[in-house]
Amino acid sequence: MTTIALFGNPNTGKTTLFNRLTDSYAYMGNWSGVTVEKKVGAIKNSQLAVVDLPGVYSLNPLTKDEAVATNFLLNEPQDIILNVANAAQLKRNLLLSIELLEFGKPTIIALNMIDSLRKLGISYNLDVLRHAFGCNLVATNARGNKGVQDLKQQFLQAEPDLTPNTFKLEYSSAIQTAIKQAVRGLQRNYNLGEQFASWLAIQFMNANKAVITYAKENNLTPLLNQQPYYEAQHFADKIYQARLEFIEATLKEARQQAQNPRITDITAKIDRVVTNPVLGLPIFAGIFFLMFKLTFDWVGTPLSNILDQFISGPLSSSANQLLTTLGALPFLHSLIVDGIIAGVGGVLVFMPQIFMLFACISILEDSGYMARAALVMDKLMSLVGLNGKAFIPLIIGFGCNVPGIMAARTIEQPKERLITTLISPYMSCSARLPIYSLFVAAFFSKHQAAIVLSLYFLGIAVALVLAKIYQSVFHSEETSVFMIELPEYHMPQANIILQGTWDKGKGFIHKAGTVIFGGTVMIWLLSYLGPSGVATNVRQSFSALIGRSLLPLFHPIGITSWEAISAILTGVLAKEVVGSTLMVLYHTAGRSMLVAALAHLFTPLSAYAFLVFILLYIPCFATIAIIKAETGTWKWAAYSVVVSLLVAYGLAFFIYQGGLLIGLR
Repeated sequence: MTTIALFGNPNTGKTTLFNRLTDSYAYMGNWSGVTVEKKVGAIKNSQLAVVDLPGVYSLNPLTKDEAVATNFLLNEPQDIILNVANAAQLKRNLLLSIELLEFGKPTIIALNMIDSLRKLGISYNLDVLRHAFGCNLVATNARGNKGVQDLKQQFLQAEPDLTPNTFKLEYSSAIQTAIKQAVRGLQRNYNLGEQFASWLAIQFMNANKAVITYAKENNLTPLLNQQPYYEAQHFADKIYQARLEFIEATLKEARQQAQNPRITDITAKIDRVVTNPVLGLPIFAGIFFLMFKLTFDWVGTPLSNILDQFISGPLSSSANQLLTTLGALPFLHSLIVDGIIAGVGGVLVFMPQIFMLFACISILEDSGYMARAALVMDKLMSLVGLNGKAFIPLIIGFGCNVPGIMAARTIEQPKERLITTLISPYMSCSARLPIYSLFVAAFFSKHQAAIVLSLYFLGIAVALVLAKIYQSVFHSEETSVFMIELPEYHMPQANIILQGTWDKGKGFIHKAGTVIFGGTVMIWLLSYLGPSGVATNVRQSFSALIGRSLLPLFHPIGITSWEAISAILTGVLAKEVVGSTLMVLYHTAGRSMLVAALAHLFTPLSAYAFLVFILLYIPCFATIAIIKAETGTWKWAAYSVVVSLLVAYGLAFFIYQGGLLIGLR
C-alpha cells in the first residue's frame, strides 16, 4: 500500500481535497487545527492510502495538535507527500513547502483555491515554479472539484515509479558547512540516510521542538553537541530569511498579471461590518438568534410535531394492538410500549430540531463566518486571559463537548489549554436540545428562540467568569498568540451542507440505538420494579423512592417533582436520556402529552431554573472521560464534576429564589 501524506496550512482547502480524492467526507471548519487526529482514506481502484494531517504553518509544532504532523514524518512510513497551498497566499504557504521538499520524499504541490487567485487578476507560470521547487505542481479548486482528477492521475501514474524531488536550497556557507558536518556524523554513527540526516540537521538548527526531542530520545550527539553553536550563530533566523528570500524571488519571476484583473473586495467589505469592534458582537448574537428561530419556531418544531404525531399515534397504537393480539406478557408489553417506544421514540422526535441546528452550523462554517466569530470573540476572551483561539473549542462544544475539548489541543500554553478544557462543558451541547424543546414548548411558547438563546449565552458567560477566576488561581499570565485565517466568503454548497449536517447529527441517532436505548430500559426497570417486586403504581417504584429521598435538596431551586430528579440523575449517563426518562416516568406516549404534564408540575420560573441546572450540572460520562484523557489525570475530571454541580445548583438557586423575591412565578 502506497501512503500519501497530506500536508498544508490551515484553511487551504486541504480537508476538502482529501474528501474529493477519497470520495469520502471529513469534518471541516474555517479555523486552525480542525483535523485533531489524522484521517485516512483511499483512492478508488488503487493501492493508494491518503493520510490527512492537521493544518500547520510550519513543521515546528507549537501545539499538541501540530506535533502530530511532524511526528508523522519522524515515525510513520510515507511514500508521497501532497502539499496543499493556498494559491492566493503562496508567500506564506511555500515556507511549509520548502520544509517538506527538504524531507526528500516525492512531493506534489497542489495550488488550491486557484479561483481566488484569478479573482485578484494574478496567475503564476507553473513551469517556472516546477523548475524552482524541483517537483510537480497542479492547480486545483477543491470546492469546485476542478483539477482533482488530474491530481489523481498523477498519483496513479507515479505509483510504480516514485522519483524523489530534486529540490535543494542553498543556505549560507556557515550553515552549509554545519549541515555537512552533522550529516557525516549521523551517517557514520547512526546509519541514517543522507537525505533524512540533512533534513534532521536543518530542522534541528531551525529549533524544531519535535526534532530536538527526537534527537534527545535517540541521543543524536552530532546535533546535540552543536546546539549551543547553532543558537549562538542564530541559524534559525538565517534559515528562515534564506527561505523567504528564495520564495520572494521565485514568485516574482513566476508572477503573471492578467490583462483584465477582476479584483474583488466583497470579502473585505463584509468583514468591515461583521468584524467591526462595535457591530461584531450584536451581529454574532443576531445570527445565533436567527439560527434558533429556524430551529424552534419556523422549521424544526413543526417537523418535530409531525414526527411526534406519528410516533405517539399510529406507531404506538399499532404496537400496542399487535402485542395485545399476540398475547404478549404484561412485562414485555410494558417494556416495548411504555419503555422503548415512549422513551427512545420520545427522544427521536427531536431529530428535526437537532438536524436543523447542525445544518445552520454547517452553513456558517462553509460560508466562512465561523472564523470571523472567533475573531469577534477575541477581544472578549482576552478580558479573561484567553484569546479567540480558545473560543473555537467552545463553538465546537455547541455540537458536542467531547470534540470541543479535544480541539483545545490547538492552544499552545498548557495552563490556557487546561482552562479551556475545564470551561468547555458549560457550552450547551446538542444533547440538551430535546430538554430545552420540551420546556420552552410548555412554558415559553411565544419566546422559544429567545429563551434557548439565553441559555446558550448563559453557558458562555459562566465559562468566561470561571476562566477569569482560573486565570488568577493558576497564575496564567502568559497567553498564546491568536492567529487565524480568514478565508473568502463562499456561497454554501448543498452537498457540503447536507453531508456536514449528517456527519454531525448521525451521532445522535447512534446514541438513540445504544446509550438512550440502554438508559431507557434501565429507567423503565426502575419504574416497573419496587422493593416488593413489580410496582403496581409508579409511586411505589425504585425511581420514586430515589427521587423522593432527594426532594428536600432540590426544593430550594424549584424542583418539586421526583420524576424530574430521577431524570436529572440519569442525565449524567447522557443528557439525551433526560427526555426519555420523563417520557417513561410520566407514562406519556408523545411529546405533546409530556408537555401538558410538565405544565402542571412546574411554573415558568421553576422551569427556567430547571433548564439552567440542566445546562450547567455534571457533564455526561463521555465528557468526563475525555477530560481525563486530555489532562492525563482523574483529578481534573473529578474536579469538573464537583464544580459544575456546585455552579449549577448555586445559579439555579439564585434564579429561582431571586425570582420569588421580586414576585415571579
